[in-house]
Amino acid sequence: MMFSGAKLAVLSAGHVLAFLRDMKPGIVYPGLWDLPGGGRETGESPLDCALRECWEEAGLRLRPADVVWSREYIRPGAGATWFFVAQPGWLCLPPPRLGSEGREVRWMKLAEFLGRDDAIAHLQARLQAYLQEAKAA
Repeated sequence: MMFSGAKLAVLSAGHVLAFLRDMKPGIVYPGLWDLPGGGRETGESPLDCALRECWEEAGLRLRPADVVWSREYIRPGAGATWFFVAQPGWLCLPPPRLGSEGREVRWMKLAEFLGRDDAIAHLQARLQAYLQEAKAA
């Protein structure tokens, strides 16, 4: 299966795990709020990629069983990417730790992330698509 990368929305207690991207020259979406995820490493499945990135970027280990939704997206010029939603069911939000990328990582109220002008718009739309499907089910 060919894909370039994966993103993961981790939802718990009405919050989503979000991180603020660096302002480095040459990176995409500098200074915007993002979700854990990134590029595929050799031999990884889309889910393995998303789970690894969550560990590297926020220090949170999730199990494949925590993932409740997935969808493949084709973006013109970017190829196939995957979007996953995990709901680990924690009783309290574990404190994330910032990895080697980004300026900040934190639990953000879901409505705040979805309403921000400084978040990556297509990730907001993908998360909204999941929420609409979950509500309809």
